Amino acid sequence: MDGLYEQARIALHQVWRRRWLALGVAWGLCLAGWLAVALIPSKYESTAKVFVQLQSVLPNQIGISAQERASDLTRLRQTIVSTANLEKVVKRTELAQRVSSDRDMAAEVEALRQAIEVTAQQDNLFQISATANVRGFSNAQNARLARDVVRNLLDLFVAPAGGGRDESTQGIAFLDEELKRREGQLQEAEQKRVQFEQRYLGLLPGEGSVESRLAASRAELGNVEGQLVQAQSSLAALRSQLGSTPPTLPGIGGTTGGPVTAQIEALQAQLAQAAARGWTESHPDVIALHAQIARLRPLAARESPNAGGISNPSYVSLKTTIAEKEGQVQAASARRAQLQADMAQLASRQASEPGVAAQQAQLNRDYDVLKRQYDKLVEDREQLRLRNDVQNKTASMTFRVIDPPSLPTIPISPKRPLLLTLVLVAALGAGIGAAFVKGQLQATFPTQGRLAAATGLPVLGTVTEVWTDAKRRLARQRLVWLLGGAGALGGAYAVLMAVEFWQRSTVA
Repeated sequence: MDGLYEQARIALHQVWRRRWLALGVAWGLCLAGWLAVALIPSKYESTAKVFVQLQSVLPNQIGISAQERASDLTRLRQTIVSTANLEKVVKRTELAQRVSSDRDMAAEVEALRQAIEVTAQQDNLFQISATANVRGFSNAQNARLARDVVRNLLDLFVAPAGGGRDESTQGIAFLDEELKRREGQLQEAEQKRVQFEQRYLGLLPGEGSVESRLAASRAELGNVEGQLVQAQSSLAALRSQLGSTPPTLPGIGGTTGGPVTAQIEALQAQLAQAAARGWTESHPDVIALHAQIARLRPLAARESPNAGGISNPSYVSLKTTIAEKEGQVQAASARRAQLQADMAQLASRQASEPGVAAQQAQLNRDYDVLKRQYDKLVEDREQLRLRNDVQNKTASMTFRVIDPPSLPTIPISPKRPLLLTLVLVAALGAGIGAAFVKGQLQATFPTQGRLAAATGLPVLGTVTEVWTDAKRRLARQRLVWLLGGAGALGGAYAVLMAVEFWQRSTVA
């Protein structure tokens, strides 16, 4: 412990003997360091916080998902620092004074992009910050520049919300033009189908391809032939039954005419029943009865007026049924002949033009493709139009400024008070260190113990320094000078600190 104490006393003595060196080094380093700190431009930062409220009702109803709305926020963050927006900021702030060419504008935009930061603190809370440390600008100008940049960015942050509306309008216009073009193609394809069907398929019933229509025609032909066979069988049975049925019945007085006359009377009785039911003359059954009466009157005129007997109702009913069956047989035969002729004509056309089926398949395929594309475009246009209406008539995003940009009064860098203090401490330490190192380099011995240890010889004694009055006065005068130099160093530090805080007050 005594050795350490002795070493400390020796070190302090060496430094004290070279105190002027320590003071000079401290002054030199302080002047250089303080000048370097003074040359560092002050960087001021201004911040603002914006809360973005996303609409959550109508967007979900029209299919705008949460991912799409999140992408809108990402788009806002990206477009806010786009070159076009930053050029607007440069023109609206004092940076416009530094722009005289396109190259200057590009340099200012790039520097401004590096000084701007948009961060998402939460899902919907954004912080916009900007720094300014332009050389040649005063502290007040840099502070105002940081605030103006954030203010303009805040305006641009809200403005891009309408960008999607322009995109929707352009998208609707594009879809309208595309629909007009597709509509023309669809009409052309439909016209080709109509012409093809008129040429080949108009003869056959049904819908679809040639094969499907031929199959439908064959099925209908089979039904018609079955109906024809059934009607012919029924007609043959009725005629056989009519041959065994007498037209009149013997008995007491009846009509004065023959069986035809009796049949006419029976038909007239049916007309009376039809009138009692309320049927009009335009009723199909009434018209049929009148037609039968008109056909039987010439036959009744040739009958003997005194034929006598009673008309057989069964005979009259069979004659009427036979007439109906004959009509059904004729209609079925005509329909069968028509179907057979149409099928034969189409078969001949297929034989002469074997590519009919392939042509129809190609036409149908082209038409179906165009129709699906057209329907999809119509659906997309209506969806886009609905989104555009929602965006135009409702606010999909609501912006609220939580913390408006304020004028910064304290620079974020450099920390001049701290740097000035560190320079002072470092300079004092460097001065003391220089004095100590110089003391170690000189070939003198501060104590007789050091001399004995270095030479290995015994030291018989030491001669102390004699202080005269003149020497004491000179020492006191030098001490005053030393204290004055040290006090001046401290005063310079105090002045610099005062100037720093005064400059901050002028910015405020």
